Amino acid sequence: PAASLLYPYGLEQHDHKNPKLDDGSSKKISLAVPFTFYGKEYRTLYVNNNGVISFDTRVNQYTPDPFPLADGRTFVAPYWGDVDNVRGGDVFYRETTDPTLLARITKDINQYFPKIPYTATWAFVATWDHVAYYGSTTNKGNTFQAVLTTNTKTSFIILNYWDIQWTTGAASDGDPETGLGGTPAHAGFNSGDETNFYNIPGSQTDAIINITKTSNVNVPGRWVFQVDDFKVTGVPTEVPKVANSNNCWL
Repeated sequence: PAASLLYPYGLEQHDHKNPKLDDGSSKKISLAVPFTFYGKEYRTLYVNNNGVISFDTRVNQYTPDPFPLADGRTFVAPYWGDVDNVRGGDVFYRETTDPTLLARITKDINQYFPKIPYTATWAFVATWDHVAYYGSTTNKGNTFQAVLTTNTKTSFIILNYWDIQWTTGAASDGDPETGLGGTPAHAGFNSGDETNFYNIPGSQTDAIINITKTSNVNVPGRWVFQVDDFKVTGVPTEVPKVANSNNCWL
């Protein structure tokens, strides 16, 4: 069922909640187990309001840049855009070893990567729940999620896109009424070494609003990657189409 795309989140799951602060982030989060990303182990991360999980350093930048970044920042961008959680929505996160959730994550990854033996022993779940965009004059909100999981050797990241209603904040030249135009949101991975990176098709174009319909694992709205030694798996070669104002497909 569609509702099961998102893993459980919220205060009833004992999630932490980010402060209401434009361009803000979580505190520095120390992980119970190291997470291997592009061959390097990380023990701390930040959940940034602007749709980014970063290792070792905060990301306050609100207008996205295409990957690879020249400045060596290492991060995952589920949906990097100008979120304003003061205007609306919440950013949740938790580290977990809950057996029920780990069993569900394990089942999903075993389905998508049948040749890789994997049993999740740890997960980190970050969820942006109906978050507004900077300068918004509407109640539009985006709901998406990033899940980091490992068995201490192999690491995966699951990106879930449940409801995407805007692409751009007003300070990134977006329209305050529509949340579209300007420099749209970016989704993907940046290792920090200028060589290893991945841009999800449609990033920084109007088509990124259709990320709820795209996938690399045949589940609309879900992208899954092995990231300990990064591999791009089953990625579609076509960029998602975007409808123009006459609803004609371009």
